[in-house]
Amino acid sequence: MKSDGIPSGCAISGLMSEDGRRIGGKVIIRSIACMHDRSNGLGGGFAAYGIYPKRKDMYAFHMMFDNIQAKENTEEFFKDHFNVDKDEAIPTQRQNGISNPPILWRYFLEVPENKLEFLSERDYVTKTVMKIHSEIDGAFVASSGMNMGAFKGVGYPEDIGSFYKLEDYSAYIWTSHGRFPTNTPGWWGGAHPFTLLDWSVVHNGEISSYGINKRYLEMFGYKLELRTDTEVIAYMFDLLVRKHKLPIEKAVEALAAPFWKDIDRMEPQKKKMAIALRQVYGSTLLNGPFSIIIGHNRGMIGLNDRIKLRPMTAARKDDMLYMASEESAIREIAPDLDEVWSPMAGTPVFGTLKAGVE
Repeated sequence: MKSDGIPSGCAISGLMSEDGRRIGGKVIIRSIACMHDRSNGLGGGFAAYGIYPKRKDMYAFHMMFDNIQAKENTEEFFKDHFNVDKDEAIPTQRQNGISNPPILWRYFLEVPENKLEFLSERDYVTKTVMKIHSEIDGAFVASSGMNMGAFKGVGYPEDIGSFYKLEDYSAYIWTSHGRFPTNTPGWWGGAHPFTLLDWSVVHNGEISSYGINKRYLEMFGYKLELRTDTEVIAYMFDLLVRKHKLPIEKAVEALAAPFWKDIDRMEPQKKKMAIALRQVYGSTLLNGPFSIIIGHNRGMIGLNDRIKLRPMTAARKDDMLYMASEESAIREIAPDLDEVWSPMAGTPVFGTLKAGVE
């Protein structure tokens, strides 16, 4: 039987140096371009870590504005809520296949001490992101972390990478995404990665538990305004790891929890922990077919759904960790690998910066 469909849809790729070496943006563009046929030109994007070393202790807000009024309203908001160290247009260039971009601007912000009487700094920044999305018409936060940024839009990912001149950046972690939207629209703010603070998520698949995940997050003050299911994953990691202080390994286990039949066969202590996670964090369980790559300032995580309905390959070479939807996307940039494997369903892959590396 002939099939001319897209196998599993969407493309994801990520790489990191656990030694903290900076890798140029051309490398990740080559990797994601290898999977061109997995996307359809309605979304592409990248997250990069370690790109603003001179302002590494400031929040780098990458913004998208539909119009000048949205930009002016947001800048008034920033003046009231932050100390603005610098703002500038995000560098771009003309690129075939990219049309009608929004106004793209970045701001390097510090939180004034007098704003932190009742909130932690990161809670404060999170609340401002939610406020911008829900109250400032035509303004969208592409990323808001320290020493990192998201570059995304409507187009094929390799064209988006060229449009943003990513060859001028070097990062110790890169993640990337080529979009093939099915149930949600293709628009600049809806392209991957989805971010909050230094969390970023690229995702292939569909989160069928979006409704219950969304309602659970809203109980903790998160506002989901970007019209796609991937948004819940970024906010869930922020909630579980940053706010609830779960170890990352336990947060991952909550999101892709073992089946009850598997829990029943566990050793007593491990079984007790697994049951507790299912009982306390049942509403965070991600259902549906997915493979995701999560970036954060200390590492990178790869994760499949519990029955592996979306593909993912991982590989290592020296201090480098690679993950992608297809092995070819890894071989394109690292043909001579030490180890290649296909992670088991629901089994995470962790990459971590070595101690002392910044």
